[in-house]
Amino acid sequence: MSLTTLIWLFLITFLLHDLEEIIWVGPWIRQNKTKVLQRVPPKVSKRLESMLRINSSQFGVAVLLEFVVFIPFVYIAAEYGHYFMFLAFNTLFLLHVFTHIGQILFLRMYTPGVVSAVCITLPYGIYLFYRLLNEGVVTLGGVLVSIPVGLIVLPIVMLGHELGRRLVPDT
Repeated sequence: MSLTTLIWLFLITFLLHDLEEIIWVGPWIRQNKTKVLQRVPPKVSKRLESMLRINSSQFGVAVLLEFVVFIPFVYIAAEYGHYFMFLAFNTLFLLHVFTHIGQILFLRMYTPGVVSAVCITLPYGIYLFYRLLNEGVVTLGGVLVSIPVGLIVLPIVMLGHELGRRLVPDT
């Protein structure tokens, strides 16, 4: 597979992972909100409670915003060989797998996104970084430097969730 194809596959990987979350987040929250809030420390519980007021459609708005932001950086990496922002997003995306694993270990239950994180995102990320590093496209130092830059996704996610709450009614 060409590196260009592998880079474009990020968008498919992202959508498959987030599709699992979109499908399951609403029903999962309705079924498990109380259990989750009981298992976390009180300080975390207060912050988490507001996050657990999202439905699947509202979550979908956040995913759409992220997807739209990712497209130009994937294009720039695939077509022009400028990899830094693509690398930053993918470094965070790969690290995100371990938040899903941490959630299931802490809560001792399925959480939305864990199956696709482990079965799709993790293998994709490992192979992507293997190829990028092996072909000399990026360095390990570049990967490490990209981590804080990848955190730019967090305000985008928060904005997406806020837009979701404002644009899509609660169900």
